[in-house]
Amino acid sequence: MSVLARLRDVLLDEGEPLAAVLRPTVPADAAPGLGRLAASGPRAAANPSEYEFLVEAIYEGYLLHYSIPRLLEDADPDFALLAGDRLYALGLERLVALGDLEAVRELADVIALCALLTARGEGVHCEALWLAGVWAVGYGSTAEHVRTKALLREGDAAAGPALAALAAHGALAHDIVRPRSAR
Repeated sequence: MSVLARLRDVLLDEGEPLAAVLRPTVPADAAPGLGRLAASGPRAAANPSEYEFLVEAIYEGYLLHYSIPRLLEDADPDFALLAGDRLYALGLERLVALGDLEAVRELADVIALCALLTARGEGVHCEALWLAGVWAVGYGSTAEHVRTKALLREGDAAAGPALAALAAHGALAHDIVRPRSAR
C-alpha cells in the first residue's frame, strides 16, 4: 500500500469532517517523494515508514494551505486551512512520538518559512524549501542550511540562490522530480 493510501486510510478512520471530503481513491498522478527522501536518510533509519508517512502528512497540510491537495476534493478555503492544520498536527504529533525534536524544529521551520514567504509574495521558493527541509530531516542539517534559513527570514536577496543550491543537491542526490502546482 502506498504512503498516500495509508494516509488516506488514517483520515478515513478519523471520520468527519475530513472523511467527507476525501477523494474516493488516491489519484494516479499523486506521486509522493518528499517522505521517501526523508525516509532514505540515516536519521530515519530506525523507522523509515513512519518518517515517510509523517512527512507526507505534513506536506499534504501545506498543499491544503497553499496549493492543490492530493487526497481531498476541492473544499471551502476556510475548511482547507483547518484541514491543513489537522494534517500538520497529525505529522508533527507522530514525529514527537518518535522523540526527534530536531526534525520537529526543521519541519516547523519549513511550515513557518513557507507562511512568511507566501505573505511576502515569494511563495515560489516554498518547493525548494520543502526539499531542503526534508533532506535535513533525513540526513541532518548543515551550516549552509541554517544560514539559508536565516537569509530567508531576513528577506536577503542571497536566500533564493542559496536555497536553490540546497534543493538541487537533495533532488539530484535522490532523483526526485516535484511537479509544480498552484491553487
